[in-house]
Amino acid sequence: MSMRPPPGSAHGVLKGPQNWLTEADGAVERFLSEELAAAFPSDGFQGEEGGISRIGTLRWIVDPIDGTTNYARGAARFCVSLACMEGDAPLIGVIAAPALRDTIWAWRGGGAWLNGDPIRAAETRDVTQAIMEVGWSPRRPHRDYLKLCARILGDGASLRHGGSGALGLVDVAIGRQDGYAELHINLWDVAAALVILREARVKVSDFLAGDGAVEGHPIVACAPGLADIWSDLPGLPKPV
Repeated sequence: MSMRPPPGSAHGVLKGPQNWLTEADGAVERFLSEELAAAFPSDGFQGEEGGISRIGTLRWIVDPIDGTTNYARGAARFCVSLACMEGDAPLIGVIAAPALRDTIWAWRGGGAWLNGDPIRAAETRDVTQAIMEVGWSPRRPHRDYLKLCARILGDGASLRHGGSGALGLVDVAIGRQDGYAELHINLWDVAAALVILREARVKVSDFLAGDGAVEGHPIVACAPGLADIWSDLPGLPKPV
C-alpha cells in the first residue's frame, strides 16, 4: 500500500497492451518467496514474474499484484493472490485486497471465507437479474471478446469489467456478481480463486484440464442457478 502510486497517469513498465509491471510487483513476489522458503523449505514456488524458482511436492503460486493496471494508476481494485497446489490439485487459496480491506480464503474441504465470515454463490436464477464480468485478454482477437459480450448482453444480463481476474472470480464466490468469464487467463491469476470458488459452491469450468496449468485456458464461473443458461457461451467451456 505504501508503494501504490497516487491516482492519475500510470506508473510502471508496460510489458504489453494494458500489462503493467510496477516496482511493487517484484517486491511482493520476493517477500512471499523468502517468507514461504523460511516457513516451508521443502515446498516449491512459482511467481508470475519469476516463474518456477523452487520445486516441491507442494507448490506455492503467487500473483504478486493482480489488477496491476488499477494499482499503477492509484485505484483500489487490485489484490495479492496466493495458492498452494499439490501437483495440479489446488489445496489452499488466499486473496488479499488491501485497499478494499477484503481478505478471502479457502482450503479444500474447509469452506470459503471473507474477513472471517462464510461465503457462497448467489442464488440468482433469472439471467435478466444477473451480473456477469468479462475479463479481457490480448491473447484473443477483439472480435471474440465482443462476440462474448454481445451474447451476455443479449441474454439480458448486466456486463462488467473490473480489471482483476482474481477479484472478479471471487466476487462470484461472495455473491457480489453472478458470473465471471475470460477467453484466456493464466494459472497465477486463478489458482487461489479455484479453491475459493469450489468451496463457495460456484460452478466452474475445468481450467486445469490438459495444459491449463502451463499455457493458460479460458474460464467461466457462475452461480449454480445460471450454469445451464451459460453452458454454451462462445469460446468458453461449460461450467460444471
